[in-house]
Amino acid sequence: MVEEGQKAPDFTLPTGTGETMSLADFRGKPVVLYFYPRDNTPGCTKEACGFRDLHEVFSEVGAVILGVSTDSPSSHKKFAEKYQLPFPLLSDEDAAVSTAYGVYKEKTRYGKKSMGIERTTFLIDGDGVIRKIYPRVKVEGHMEQVLEDVRHLSNG
Repeated sequence: MVEEGQKAPDFTLPTGTGETMSLADFRGKPVVLYFYPRDNTPGCTKEACGFRDLHEVFSEVGAVILGVSTDSPSSHKKFAEKYQLPFPLLSDEDAAVSTAYGVYKEKTRYGKKSMGIERTTFLIDGDGVIRKIYPRVKVEGHMEQVLEDVRHLSNG
């Protein structure tokens, strides 16, 4: 698991629009990197729409939002279009990036064990250093907390 104060692992992943993006593309800007389990599930939809609704405010403070799950680029494309998501969704189909960040874990749901992403957000500064980790995110109020922390980061 990566820790606060460490350099964020760089990556290059495909988006739902067919391009690829790297974390390094956003040097100089704070990045809100949020990992979520699945497109079109209730919690993930609520989280994505929460970030969508605050996207303009995040942009005003210079922050970039990136969502990551193990869904395919085509799933991301449909999910983003359905909910008018204005930020990139990155496809980590082999879970390599999720594993590097320590969020791909064994989960138990209804008594069945499976591997999947544990909902986690990372706030990364313009130098690529992880400033805050939000483990096991509860969606309610999360986006507002991240925005407040981005503002503190931007102010100094």
